[in-house]
Amino acid sequence: MNARFHERLDEISAAAWDALGAHANPFTAHAFLAGLEQTGCIDRHAGWQAHHLGLYEGDTLVAAAPLYLKGNSHGEFVFDRSWAGAYARHGLDYYPKLLGAVPYSPVTGPRLLAGAGDGVQGRCAALVGAITQEVERLGLSSAHVNFVDDIDTAILDDLDWLPRFDWQFHWHNRGWPDFEAFLGALTAKKRKNIRHERAQVARAGITCEVRHGDELDDADWRALHRLYLATFDAHGNHAALTSAFFRHLGVAMPRQVVAILCRRGGALVAMALCLRGHDTLYGRYWGASEHVPGLHFEACYYQGIDYCLRHGLARFEPGAQGEHKIARGFLPVRTRSFHFIADPRFRAAIADALRREAVALERYHDDLLAHSPYAGRDEAA
Repeated sequence: MNARFHERLDEISAAAWDALGAHANPFTAHAFLAGLEQTGCIDRHAGWQAHHLGLYEGDTLVAAAPLYLKGNSHGEFVFDRSWAGAYARHGLDYYPKLLGAVPYSPVTGPRLLAGAGDGVQGRCAALVGAITQEVERLGLSSAHVNFVDDIDTAILDDLDWLPRFDWQFHWHNRGWPDFEAFLGALTAKKRKNIRHERAQVARAGITCEVRHGDELDDADWRALHRLYLATFDAHGNHAALTSAFFRHLGVAMPRQVVAILCRRGGALVAMALCLRGHDTLYGRYWGASEHVPGLHFEACYYQGIDYCLRHGLARFEPGAQGEHKIARGFLPVRTRSFHFIADPRFRAAIADALRREAVALERYHDDLLAHSPYAGRDEAA
């Protein structure tokens, strides 16, 4: 096998990339990642320079990894700015670093794409070896692989990479036939609060409808993107995704796009845009033109739960952070990342910091479970 690095994903055929298992998760699919590049959502000026890895036998792609040379830590959701600060205090450059991740998407999934069958572990190990060699060749501080799935975790656990974890809040379907049955599994107080929030939205005259990507026209996409921009602007944040990318999703991944449209008297006042995998719904983007009590919870949580129940999906991952999700049926789930630090002195210091962080995070997890909304005892996944 020989390693090649690509400055655009379009240099690799979509069929070859997806055949390695990338299509199993909508965020690692060629259509999603290439779309970010094609529509101007990522470039070196924003701190994302594509540096995708392909392993080849002759001209045949046998393994791959989505990689980026990062000039900052924006859009990653695994926070390492304190590490960058430590490098700076010692007069050293932390950036650029090499990152295996999906831009702006804190979603667990495959990062080492190696297909199936015999030799998978060997191909994954070869990918990791090529990544560390590239760090050394370019003189980088580090390499990072964020939000890895269980398969990649098993590979990276056996290598000289530092493990790190955190918690997200996910909803799991236990076979409830409908939303009312789901509510019946909650404590009386939490059930009452959710019904109150949903009633607030109804009293405001707002109705919600669900559409897939191929059921939206150009006017719908423009309206969705305007709401997305307005909400980012209102919070003083940079909206990285372009209107062209939104429309690209509708064309390239039409049945994987799930849009919740919230209207009052025919006027669109809020939206939530999700992506659907084969058994999971992923909440991604939210926007609203006005504040309506309870509407964020309705669009971003309750409509998603209801969709999963109606379509038989096993999980709903509504995004990063947010302890308020616990009261609405979401429980803590461990997310993992792995980090290769080239300098052995910094590696030792960061390893020690991560051990102490892990102790605090385990205590935090216990505190979270003490607030479980379910009537019976519930454990995190």
